[in-house]
Amino acid sequence: MPVRPLFPLLALIASPALAQEQRGPHAGHDMAGMAMPAEMPMAHPMAMPAALGPYDATREASGTAWQPDASRHDGLHLMAGEWTIMAHADLNLVHDWQSGPRGDERAFASGMVMGMARRGFADGSVVQVRAMLSPDPLMGARGYPLLLASGETADGLTPLVDRQHPHDLFMELSASYSRRLSDQASLFVYGGLPGEPAFGPPAFMHRQSIMDSPEAPITHHWLDSTHISFGVLTAGAVFGNVKVEASRFNAREPDQHRWDIETGPLDSTAARLSWNPSRTLSLQVSWGRFVSPEQLEPGENQTRWSASAIYTRPIGRDGWWSSTLAWGRRSSDGANLDALAFESGVGLGLWTLFGRAEWTQNNELVPAAGHHGPAYDVGKVSIGAIRDFRVARHLRLGLGGLWARNFVPGALAALYAGDRDGAMAFVRLRID
Repeated sequence: MPVRPLFPLLALIASPALAQEQRGPHAGHDMAGMAMPAEMPMAHPMAMPAALGPYDATREASGTAWQPDASRHDGLHLMAGEWTIMAHADLNLVHDWQSGPRGDERAFASGMVMGMARRGFADGSVVQVRAMLSPDPLMGARGYPLLLASGETADGLTPLVDRQHPHDLFMELSASYSRRLSDQASLFVYGGLPGEPAFGPPAFMHRQSIMDSPEAPITHHWLDSTHISFGVLTAGAVFGNVKVEASRFNAREPDQHRWDIETGPLDSTAARLSWNPSRTLSLQVSWGRFVSPEQLEPGENQTRWSASAIYTRPIGRDGWWSSTLAWGRRSSDGANLDALAFESGVGLGLWTLFGRAEWTQNNELVPAAGHHGPAYDVGKVSIGAIRDFRVARHLRLGLGGLWARNFVPGALAALYAGDRDGAMAFVRLRID
């Protein structure tokens, strides 16, 4: 990327303005091959071609996943020659309380910084490169307290239970190429180290229904934990509002070294069918065969299924409402473990309200010999809000909080001292 476009980018961020610049939720029409003046700032992503096919760019979410066309795409957009440059950041400082004998309290930083460069050609081809970084490794090997969460180790020795693991510094380093076949069809390839294979809904920090919450879902390792896979190669085809794709990838969860880039064989497979029947609705069903996904159980394979529906619509001029319903299944050694999640968020100007309800069948809460114990049905409900303050033209400071209630069966009541509460207070810095 040329150095010169960074100067107008910094100027855009720092430019003071009391009133928020609004972007319409329907921006993103494809304009591949259109010549634009170099270093021209864009008020919204209308001039940005979609990376994978002939549709609105707002349809694209994390990896190669789809969301409704009516979704918002916040970020800074600039033209650098024939390249569209986008930058976005969400950085949170969180204080976390989890009650009960298995709870804890601590402060931590989380979030992401993302950059993307995309170029459309006159023949309809589009090239994209994308990078996403996270401050999560600063949490250390114990992550942060989160009752009923499980699914990964962060020290290479013990499983994290009732805690959320930190994500790696490098959340995505990817590139894609698409070739338009007609006004309704295209072929594409995508590769990442790390990247996100064709499985599940968009990763939780990219779902508009819940992206304003700093709390990871307890359904993460059923639905979208593959969003950081160190080695992904995906090929797919778009036919109008339908996308079919398949991936070969390295399913092994990241190791305890959260600052590096890992490699491994692309020995796992995933396939996904996506359909956007309208501008407000996005559906997907996916399957995956995961070879040795658990670091502490290298010889155990998993089969996973996922299905989800995302509904997003604008409210008035500047508001929006987005909801996600998702189901996931993990199968190994003849055991099927299911999970459900429902998320909903509403944006009302500078206020955002959000909530999530989840249920999982979890066999990692009481580890036995070899990591897995009996499976228990557990659930969680959380609600929260954030109030943003415009501090510069493309910079917002938000103050938020959330409360959660955890539900456990009688067999776990003594361990958790009944159904326990959790809460978070947080400050967010957003570049948009």
